[in-house]
Amino acid sequence: MSAEITGVTANSPAAKCGIKSGDILEAINGHKISDVLDYMYYSSENTVTLLLKRDKKHLMLKIRKSEYDDIGLEFNTFLMDKKQSCCNKCVFCFIDQMPEGMRDTLYFKDDDARLSFLQGNYVTLTNLKQEDIDRIIEMKLNINISVHTTNPELRCKMMNNRFAGEKIDFLRQLSEAGISMNCQIVLCPGLNDGDELCRTLTDLGNLMPNISSVAIVPVGLTKFREGLYPLTMFDKEGAEKAIDIIEEFQQKFLREYGTRLVFPSDEFYLKAERPLPKADFYEEYPQYENGVGMMRSLYDEFFTALDEQENENIRRDISIATGAAAYDMISELAAAAEKKFGLRCRVYKIINHFFGETITVTGLLTAGDIISQLEGKELGTELLLSKSMIIHDGDLFLDDYTISDVEKKLGVKLRFAENDGGSLLDAILGR
Repeated sequence: MSAEITGVTANSPAAKCGIKSGDILEAINGHKISDVLDYMYYSSENTVTLLLKRDKKHLMLKIRKSEYDDIGLEFNTFLMDKKQSCCNKCVFCFIDQMPEGMRDTLYFKDDDARLSFLQGNYVTLTNLKQEDIDRIIEMKLNINISVHTTNPELRCKMMNNRFAGEKIDFLRQLSEAGISMNCQIVLCPGLNDGDELCRTLTDLGNLMPNISSVAIVPVGLTKFREGLYPLTMFDKEGAEKAIDIIEEFQQKFLREYGTRLVFPSDEFYLKAERPLPKADFYEEYPQYENGVGMMRSLYDEFFTALDEQENENIRRDISIATGAAAYDMISELAAAAEKKFGLRCRVYKIINHFFGETITVTGLLTAGDIISQLEGKELGTELLLSKSMIIHDGDLFLDDYTISDVEKKLGVKLRFAENDGGSLLDAILGR
């Protein structure tokens, strides 16, 4: 495979040796280039020899540079290739539970191992062939894997893919080669919980020390499940049982490996009505992006930042809109800020009518629900929202409202805070 060069960075090694936009990159140091991983890996050396094609003629150009410095080539896409889409139809897939009529990009299911290495995405392994695993091992790429279960038959059932069970052997190959893996399990009542969860955690423990961490998150169900596999949500008792199993394995792993290794997401503690663990429980927060320890981290960061502030009266009247899951905690943080600074900070719980009331996380709230539930309410001079509601740091909510649309509808300025306590306090204080 080859890739057309669409641009050359000014003053880069590539520019200095005369490479032009429109040239075709065919090989680096004798290795054919199929995508961005090949390009990054084989161009990392101090001296690289490029095989190019220009106007039907082949050119060999040698570049000398510092190790790992980029050559300076640009391509049509980040991956130099199309994203690989998911070939599964998992019984718990959130995208299959979305309503019709949303923008096309929201329905794309990626399952691309290259994005796992480059951006931290999780992959199921079902798209990978043996040569892909060999390349991961050769390049020593760490990878994030959606495991769900190590029972081959159950894995085929949960993913609706007859190859899903046999691909679990790739975990063993990667572990034996010393590849570090973060894993995740979407836990579904009556499917991969209970004894099946014990089996999966036992199998993953046997791959130590090359399993870096395991996140366990409860299945999320929207109201759009007509015709899909019959799943149920975790109730209080089910969440308690799941936590008990996980904590038993945590103690085992802590004794044997010095790490808890496996962590339940915050939602399990909320459903079980148990207090969130302290910060040291989460070690280095390896599964933060999976909602593991996110609320504890936000809470601690907020009060650390609050303690560092001088007492002062701040004339400010604002509101915060948040999802049901975080409402109680955000209310506590807002009350602490009010007490210290004398400002006014209302907190509104937004119920997710768009996806269904069972979806309680703030990041899946839509502008339509925010508008309908806050119209006519006292909002003050600003409405604070989590930046996780906005798609890819842009201007759009999930339902295609823009920030200005919401501001016009509610007659208030929006301010967005990152998902950390210091940023939330800054937003409350208007900084």
